[in-house]
Amino acid sequence: MKILELIALLCYFVLVLYIGIFFFLKDRKSGGSEKDYFLGGRRMSGWVTALSAGASDMSAWVLMGLPGSIYLYGVGQVWIAVGLLIGTVTAWLTVAPVLRRYSIAAGDAITIPQFLTRRFCTDRKGILVISAIVFVLTYCVYTASSLYACGTLFNTVLGMDPNKAMIIASAVIVAYTFLGGFNAVCWTDFFQGLLMLGALMLIPVLALVMMNGSSFVQPKLVMPEHYYNVLSSGKADWKSISDILSGLGWGLGYFGMPHILIRYFSVKSEKEMRKSQIIGCTWFLLILIATCAVGLVGRRFLGDSLTGGKDSHTLVFINMVRTIFDWIGTNIGLLSLAVFCAGILLSAILAASMSTADSQLLASASAFASDLYKPLFRKKASDWEMLWAGRLIVLVIAVAAFLIASSPSCKGLMNLVSCAWAAFGSAFGPVMILALFWKRLTYAGALTGIICGFVADAAWYMWLGSTQIYEIIPGFIAGLLAAWIISLLGRKPSEEVLSLFEKSRQPQD
Repeated sequence: MKILELIALLCYFVLVLYIGIFFFLKDRKSGGSEKDYFLGGRRMSGWVTALSAGASDMSAWVLMGLPGSIYLYGVGQVWIAVGLLIGTVTAWLTVAPVLRRYSIAAGDAITIPQFLTRRFCTDRKGILVISAIVFVLTYCVYTASSLYACGTLFNTVLGMDPNKAMIIASAVIVAYTFLGGFNAVCWTDFFQGLLMLGALMLIPVLALVMMNGSSFVQPKLVMPEHYYNVLSSGKADWKSISDILSGLGWGLGYFGMPHILIRYFSVKSEKEMRKSQIIGCTWFLLILIATCAVGLVGRRFLGDSLTGGKDSHTLVFINMVRTIFDWIGTNIGLLSLAVFCAGILLSAILAASMSTADSQLLASASAFASDLYKPLFRKKASDWEMLWAGRLIVLVIAVAAFLIASSPSCKGLMNLVSCAWAAFGSAFGPVMILALFWKRLTYAGALTGIICGFVADAAWYMWLGSTQIYEIIPGFIAGLLAAWIISLLGRKPSEEVLSLFEKSRQPQD
């Protein structure tokens, strides 16, 4: 029966490759420019933008890491979901519309570093260089988490060697990102967002139906103490407080995540932006509710079968899908069809992994080509040369990510995601908020904020992790204070900068 699951996964690969080839041929025919490849020409609809932003955010941890943590530890882990929900709603309602207008007013910027530089009406390269370095380093780790999830999926479902699976996944992701650029990434993310939502909402419902059937045998189950308590330790001690603070701290990442922020640039109109806000927030709420349901229902459905071994709890969604559809197929006499359907739903993990990895690769490619290669090395580079410079860095990061994910010292999916999420949130989150809403911010303040936020985050992770406080919180605070203090110590922004700030408050269409 594994061959049927493999066929389903291969069908999914064929679909995303077709999308990449389609947009490659379309852009080639129309003579697509740098802005077309890296930003879709700012012509994205509200639906595509919203689901693309959500899918690029929700990597495989939403199907493996988060439900696995809730399955293993209980309701106390839902604070991550609460923090993420608050963060994404706030970002959509406050940051998205202003950033879109500001990026257009600031010389039609197409990347975050480019926007931060043009916001200050300067040609200095400091922010471009530092940002490109942070992008490349952090995206190597972030993309590694997606490849790691793909390896785990193929190993669990098909018994394939994880490294071989990661090579296959890398090749497919690189192929359609390499060919189709932003359009291919957004449209694949759109379909992947629908698949993820459908799978997550369906599985806990089917599990409850199966559990209420007469043939269901409750597996061995010993519920951990305080499993259903929102305070992880059952009382208001430091562990519970740190879990709540750290969970809520995840929401800070949305203000500095380049591959999500860049989606706000691409919306084609104010009307479509309002549509994106509604769709994006609704999709996100449903995804998080369904994810938590998978973890909680999964504990009753699977019992203690996944409580032992490294990362075994992250397989809760996979095991639920296979068990449920085996039961359905046996009862209706169509086991082959049921197994194939299970493979389609398991493709949701591929969707989550690939939708994040492709966005990360494209964001790093655009930062390298537009913000580093052209300004510093080839000022007269043509659009064609820029596209190939970006494609080259896609290959480099994909290889580096594979080496990280396949390393014996790799600490697993959730650790990789949390490290990269905190690094971006600390480096760019404070600066982006100040850049959009505080006219007194200076170029020196922004540059200092990026560096201090990134360094503080890394230092806390390496030396103060025992405090049980997620490193994004001290990193974000350090970046915010550094940018604020240095800006106040320096000269006030010029009239040109202040005029641009005021212009960004006005609708562009």
